[in-house]
Amino acid sequence: MNILVTGGAGYIGSVVTEQLVLSGQSVVVFDNLYQGHREAVHPGAAFVQGDLADAAAVDAVFRQHQPEAVMHFASHTLVGESMQDPFRYLGENVTNGLNLLRAAVEQGVRRFILSSTANLFDAPQRIPIDESEQIVPGSPYGESKHILERFLHWLDRVYGLHYTALRYFNAAGATAERGEDHHPEFHLIPIVLQVALGQREHVTVFGNDYDTPDGSCVRDYVHVSDLAQAHILALHALDQGSRVYNLGNGQGFSVQQVIDTAREITGHPIPARIGPRRPGDPATLVAGSQRIRDELGWRPQFSALREIVATAWDWHRSHPQGYAG
Repeated sequence: MNILVTGGAGYIGSVVTEQLVLSGQSVVVFDNLYQGHREAVHPGAAFVQGDLADAAAVDAVFRQHQPEAVMHFASHTLVGESMQDPFRYLGENVTNGLNLLRAAVEQGVRRFILSSTANLFDAPQRIPIDESEQIVPGSPYGESKHILERFLHWLDRVYGLHYTALRYFNAAGATAERGEDHHPEFHLIPIVLQVALGQREHVTVFGNDYDTPDGSCVRDYVHVSDLAQAHILALHALDQGSRVYNLGNGQGFSVQQVIDTAREITGHPIPARIGPRRPGDPATLVAGSQRIRDELGWRPQFSALREIVATAWDWHRSHPQGYAG
């Protein structure tokens, strides 16, 4: 199958591209390299540098490469930034996504995988959070993903564009060749590992008075390779119709547990300081992923926090400057 991967030079997109290539698929990566890295793109994939804001460029990549399916990762993804600059998220994420969807429909594509988010669930009524949970986006970022999910619902009904929206929680870990390299970095595990590498003096724990076993926030960390496998399973199931899945490990780990695990794996003391709570941070977010387990047979291979952190540490040690060195 010929697959167009937008944002395929980014963290999750590059790992999905890697696994698609290794499984024998033909892949075209479309990325503007704003947050992605050309070095992250698997050499077995074709690469086109372009921006989804450029509708002509989007049309051109469809005409030239004739994809049969699309996996859409390219977007602005920072919750906090979206609260400061909502127009960027409700504007660019949605408009760029529509450029992609319009081109896909016009070129007769009938398979679409959307990289969605757990930020659809700002105040869940139940933990773990399954697909029956009411959608109440927690930020303009989450709202932008919800809007795209709704567009896909209607494009399926009107044009037969079958889709899967994968709402994943905290992606983490690395493969041997591909890992997390953001500038600046906002995600906990790479920040903790940067302290171990001597690139930061300490890690800040935002609040230690939550209603959790150790007072720090609890989150669901799912390995990026397991996310990639979910995308591939979802792609092959699209002929059976559209669907949505929440993706996570199914168990929560606290900020303090992540730090303690990283200390054990790296052998570094990793100083931590307690800071104030961040606005909007719920105490616990854990995914309920039983639906994709039952329907597609998805089984995370890296369910232990130690395994997840260890793969990230291996990559960061071998890429101390990220893809730059």
